[in-house]
Amino acid sequence: MTTPALLPLSGRRLPPLNLGTSSFPHHRATLRLSEKFILLLILSAFITLCFGAFFFLPDSSKHKRFDLGLEDVLIPHVDTSKGGKNLGSFLIHGQGHDEHRHREEEERLRNKIRADHEKALEEAKEKLKKSRDEIQAEIQTEKNKVVQELKKKDSKPLPPVPLPNLIGINSGEPADPDIREKRNKIKEMMKHAWDNYRQYGWGHNELKPIARKGHSTNIFGNSQMGATIVDALDTLYIMGLHDEFREGQEWIDKNLDFSVNSEVSVFEVNIRFIGGLLAAYYLSGQEVFKIKAVQLAGKLLPAFNTPTGIPWAMVNLKSGVGRNWGWASAGSSILAEFGTLHMEFVHLSYLTGDPVYYNKVMHIRKLLQKMDRPNGLYPNYLNPRTGRWGQHHTSVGGLGDSFYEYLLKAWLMSDKMDTEARKMYDDAIEAIEKHLIRKSNGGLTFIGEWKNGHLERKMGHLTCFAGGMFALGADGSRDDKAGHYLQLGAEIAHTCHESYDRTTLKLGPEAFKFDGGVEAVAVRQNEKYYILRPEVIETYWYMWRFTHDPKYRQWGWEAAQAIDKYCRVSGGFSGVKDVYSSSPAYDDVQQSFFLAETLKYLYLLFSNDDLLPLDNWVFNTEAHPLPVLHLANTTLSGNPAYQ
Repeated sequence: MTTPALLPLSGRRLPPLNLGTSSFPHHRATLRLSEKFILLLILSAFITLCFGAFFFLPDSSKHKRFDLGLEDVLIPHVDTSKGGKNLGSFLIHGQGHDEHRHREEEERLRNKIRADHEKALEEAKEKLKKSRDEIQAEIQTEKNKVVQELKKKDSKPLPPVPLPNLIGINSGEPADPDIREKRNKIKEMMKHAWDNYRQYGWGHNELKPIARKGHSTNIFGNSQMGATIVDALDTLYIMGLHDEFREGQEWIDKNLDFSVNSEVSVFEVNIRFIGGLLAAYYLSGQEVFKIKAVQLAGKLLPAFNTPTGIPWAMVNLKSGVGRNWGWASAGSSILAEFGTLHMEFVHLSYLTGDPVYYNKVMHIRKLLQKMDRPNGLYPNYLNPRTGRWGQHHTSVGGLGDSFYEYLLKAWLMSDKMDTEARKMYDDAIEAIEKHLIRKSNGGLTFIGEWKNGHLERKMGHLTCFAGGMFALGADGSRDDKAGHYLQLGAEIAHTCHESYDRTTLKLGPEAFKFDGGVEAVAVRQNEKYYILRPEVIETYWYMWRFTHDPKYRQWGWEAAQAIDKYCRVSGGFSGVKDVYSSSPAYDDVQQSFFLAETLKYLYLLFSNDDLLPLDNWVFNTEAHPLPVLHLANTTLSGNPAYQ
């Protein structure tokens, strides 16, 4: 079993390690000085300053005037003896005052410095008499004052912004009774997942459905932020589960607090929390979601305080201190993490009128545009201190995936006005097709990974989203290649279906190879698990929307039946550890993205196209729908943040 520290992050999400039960160790050495020693250092600096001021006061014999009062100031002398004005010389106002007064003022200042010095020494002695606990209590008191001030700042009302013209936020009821029955089954699965989370894991980030208790991973820090609640809200809404939606809204209003001493993944919190809150706001119009999204976004901004402006992977929500994953190529930031902020941050600037969010993500784009790319490919690692690439590893799966997705979706979300994003997407896809996409001996199209100058013939479950991406980006592609990219999407969908169909459970493994006689099959034991991932079903849905080929609904129904048969337990839904085993062990984690994505894409697959039509909505990488910002029906054209 690969150790947790060596398992890779995913771009589109961070999978739970060791089949959902482990978390990354924090590889950060911490040097702690005692509070007393720090206090002594500060006092030493203060005393040095006092003595410096005492010994280096100006000498009255060399300067006509030095005092702290405002009675005597330098004023220009105007010489009009030759009919002109000469402002080059200065007279000293009050020069006729008694020189004795000057000496008194200087002596008064020296005495004041001596008194301040003695007072500081006395205070230092008193501090050093206090116990460690007393000193910590004083520090905590000051911290609490700062927190209260921040809360007051956060509670400022946001400016009113007209909602975009929202189309297709409910209904989608299919006329075909068979399809309607399948859609209702997906809704029942959602209800089962939600109700058990509500009973056994309420307020926790995720659910352990077998142990029937809350669960969390290190991507959410050490606090209970209700990730499943936020992630599931828009799915509940479009399914018409409005009582459950209101339960979630009430919890968020009363309990969702970001002023916690917790280190979180910037990427994961952005796509799940900010994306989820924004989608809930647009669908329901409830202001609390917008307010919470903006509050959280403010907590993420310190992550951008790096020499290059490329954000850290993690940030402490309370202190604002950021850092990167210890395993990520010599402290690098990850392409799919810092490249998957654009959609949410553009909407934040639109809703608040504050360009800071838009400027942060555009700065990242400008920096990437200036950089050389080996073979036209974007490496997965970039050092935020030096601005240089890390190891040359390129992937359309974990670590890289959603960067490319967000280039395309930035263009779509801008009503196809952001042509710069579209060009970057087209350039990247051409390089990917040239260097990473191959056909196996058995005729399966797959997307490999570029590592150290050679292609690894392995494809991850995460990479399967790309079939949907190619279909979504077909319209508007270069050189009239729309048909080519739609076909490429269909080929990827077929390959990923084969990865499901070649298992015992008819559920896809985490990764599968194309070596020798092995095709679309996992080889290593730690790649045989299925953790309720959505990417294959996501591609089925996009292919259905663009082709209406009934096989995509059939494939989706096969997956839904397999999930219900092998992943459903009395306390919810769990991932399984081996899709090639007829009696697999459970990982005992109900992922928040199962409710946000997997069940949402299945529900949409069996709904009419008028539910969240793609001309009006763009889904973030956590399947949270955000409206296209049509310039004609919003105030965006007058919003300086977007111009």
